[in-house]
Amino acid sequence: MGGFFGTISKNSCLRDLYYGTDYNSHLGTSRGGLVTVNEGSFQRAIHNLENAYFRNKFEPDLSKFSGNAGIGIISDTDAQPIVLKSHLGRFAIVTVAYIQNIDELEQEIIDSGAHFAEFSRGSINQTELIALLINQKPTFEEGIDHMFSRIKGSCSLLILTSDSIIAARDKLGRTPVILGKKEGAYAITSEPCGFSNLGFEIDYYLGPGEILKVKADSFEQLRPPRKKMQICSFLWVYYGYPVSDYENINVDEVRYKGGFESGRNDETKADFVAAIPDSGIGYALGYAAGMGIPYKRAMIKYTPTWPRSFTPANQTMRELVAKMKLIPNKTLLRDKRVIFSDDSIVRGTQLRDNVEFLYGYGAKEVHMRISAPPMLYPCCFIGFTRTNSELELITRRIIQDLEGDHTKNLDRYADHNTPEYCNMVECMRKRFRLTSLKFNSIENMVKAIGLPKEQICTHCFDGSSYFD
Repeated sequence: MGGFFGTISKNSCLRDLYYGTDYNSHLGTSRGGLVTVNEGSFQRAIHNLENAYFRNKFEPDLSKFSGNAGIGIISDTDAQPIVLKSHLGRFAIVTVAYIQNIDELEQEIIDSGAHFAEFSRGSINQTELIALLINQKPTFEEGIDHMFSRIKGSCSLLILTSDSIIAARDKLGRTPVILGKKEGAYAITSEPCGFSNLGFEIDYYLGPGEILKVKADSFEQLRPPRKKMQICSFLWVYYGYPVSDYENINVDEVRYKGGFESGRNDETKADFVAAIPDSGIGYALGYAAGMGIPYKRAMIKYTPTWPRSFTPANQTMRELVAKMKLIPNKTLLRDKRVIFSDDSIVRGTQLRDNVEFLYGYGAKEVHMRISAPPMLYPCCFIGFTRTNSELELITRRIIQDLEGDHTKNLDRYADHNTPEYCNMVECMRKRFRLTSLKFNSIENMVKAIGLPKEQICTHCFDGSSYFD
């Protein structure tokens, strides 16, 4: 996925830019970048974050930057920002994007006589591709609309010019863009959790496809929002930081509500509820309150050297980090019946390891409660599942075993009221040696978020979504 932060001020923007970008670190794992503009001159730095933290990498660069406006990015994909000079002027751009038809668009641009200068891991840089699509039109707003019409997937972006920041939210609002304000400055970000520490207050939520031009003391709308929205439900389940609000809906409150409703209907006999930190905590707290039993911290994350913001892009290393950063409390676990909450099950690797931990440290019963419904489809809009292979999903492998065809009866496996769904969950329970296993329902998740279902993307759970 990834997250960006931009700010424009009547004074130096550097402190806010540096820390504001860092507050997006939980959204990306690959590269970080900053760019500022001062009297028309752009200063840029990009670093690999796969084996280090954003702040450590960029602190030595800070003396190189100056100016009252800048944008930054924590990227799951390409090296960013890109700086270009075109008929639109000199500008820098960062994107949070996932483009499915990138090969087709690449060939069209090459056939038109243009060329690519930026490469990432042997492929073109999709942020440069987006910039070239924008450059095909006479204005930024026309160019962004043109880009929206050509890509399949999603794209939110920030553009830094010599005197402003242009912000655009994905045409279906799959990823959020939030405007913050304080005396003498504005900020625009994917992730508003850092606003309070930097003195900003949320001023405006951009709508789907909306484009703003932001200056230090004002902003203007270049394009009004579109009517259809499909914001990613996984923002509230996993990606979003607990204190953040999207569409004016708080992440941790959604997790708590979903857990409370699920716990209220759970008659399992257990000694306490615990969580796989961090994204399972809100759901677990609600679950414990709904069941009327204690919440205890039976598994703790070792934050001094394994914060959430450090998640390697390599799958093998991710599994190692997931194991090493969590420490079970054997005193609490010994001979206890424990309900554990986690955010989701994708491949099942981390769940397998966690269950082995829990039994190994003396738990008598391990009941798992998942705050997301079973994931039946890879994400094709923001790419959070990191795979396009359906058979990497544990659900599809089990359906393959049950049906002989992992594409069969998927609508029934998505419906928690069907025998097929119950059979799939029971097979998962046995495979992971769990005492019991329950997932949140799509209906309860949507109710907890509080938006109409047609405004929320639930594609990974039930295959439904807008594709245009």
